[in-house]
Amino acid sequence: MPRNKKGKRGGNSSGKGRNGVRGESGVSDDDLASEVLSHYSSASESASVIEEATGEVVDEQTAQEETEDKLKQCIDNLMDKSAKTRLAALESLRLAFSSRVLYEFLLERRFTISDCLERSLKKGGGEEQAAAATVCALLCVQLGGGVEGEEGFKMLRPILSSILIDSCASLSARQSCARALGMCCYVSASEDAEDLLKSIGHLESVFVGAYPLGDGTLPSVKAGIPALHSAALQSWALLCTLCPASRINTILNHHMPRLHACLESSEVNFRIAVGETIALLYELGRDIDQEFEYEDCDALCDSLKNLATDGNKHRAKNDRRKQRSIFREVLHYIENEDFTEEKIQFGIEAIYIDGWMRHRIYDAFKEVLESGVRHHLQFNPLLRDIFGLGPPLILDASVKASRISRTEKHLFNSAAFKARTKLRNKVRDKRADVM
Repeated sequence: MPRNKKGKRGGNSSGKGRNGVRGESGVSDDDLASEVLSHYSSASESASVIEEATGEVVDEQTAQEETEDKLKQCIDNLMDKSAKTRLAALESLRLAFSSRVLYEFLLERRFTISDCLERSLKKGGGEEQAAAATVCALLCVQLGGGVEGEEGFKMLRPILSSILIDSCASLSARQSCARALGMCCYVSASEDAEDLLKSIGHLESVFVGAYPLGDGTLPSVKAGIPALHSAALQSWALLCTLCPASRINTILNHHMPRLHACLESSEVNFRIAVGETIALLYELGRDIDQEFEYEDCDALCDSLKNLATDGNKHRAKNDRRKQRSIFREVLHYIENEDFTEEKIQFGIEAIYIDGWMRHRIYDAFKEVLESGVRHHLQFNPLLRDIFGLGPPLILDASVKASRISRTEKHLFNSAAFKARTKLRNKVRDKRADVM
């Protein structure tokens, strides 16, 4: 579905007025982080907590306001001179953003937060840069695919890309920026495709470092680099799901032989990322042409069979088991177009992962949201749109699964305005003329 441009909705769109003036709190950074999470947890439960003695519902609005005050303090702490204070604030925001839907709270503070994140990315150390990049991704997921999310991405994309391709930057920061760039672009890239093309190019420039050399051998890389290559490759694969058919054909011709060679990598997690990417590209190719087949398919299947039956005792037992399982799935798909469907249950609903593209999209959100992914599948209109779930359900108050906050109730009534489908086959026609 083509993405509709919607007007900005409420809030302070000028970006003026930073919320909350930081004063002496009398608590340590770690205490503040813990207190924010504790308050947020209690606020999220307050809609369904009943006082046994009186039968009265706890004052949800008061709990919500207390929580928001703590989050405002964390946002203020992003501007603190102490790196320790900034890191504690980033961690608190990461946990809060991943565990709840905060669109209304963030809408009028998005410019302040984006400014602070940009500052941390530009001037912070490696640990702070990595944490800030993760919060960037979560902020985009919170704001969704509307104008607000696009504004934030256009502001942060250059610095995320700059760190990603900087060989002197911290590996953890580069890896975090790779994941953030892929997620933010997937959620927020505009229909003119410029941001999509630039992001794909930057991610490619990183993982091609694992491609075979001129003599066909794989390059030697230092410790930590394969994890960076994996993160860049997975984000690139996510963005491939948004590309038009003409671009997919170019990608297949250029990358499939090189990815095939990378199956010989000595790093198990990178091999797995490569195998899943090959399966995704195969699915994209078949989506364009049902008869698509890689020109060296027999050799590819032999490589996959070897990995699916690998009994090398030099590898850890869990690594061998994981590798065999995944490469059996990849081989079955390429040979028989067979994919083992996976059911993801959340509340009273479920989604079905029935293909490699859907698998990559779900895994990308899970990597960012971690344990909060199921909550966002229930209540975040962006994820519900992407996975075709429709507006969030409003259940009877007696149903335990329907615990919702004031902010989430408001989102229920206005979820339609965030309807911007991200599935690749809905946007290809729009982008085909410009890529």
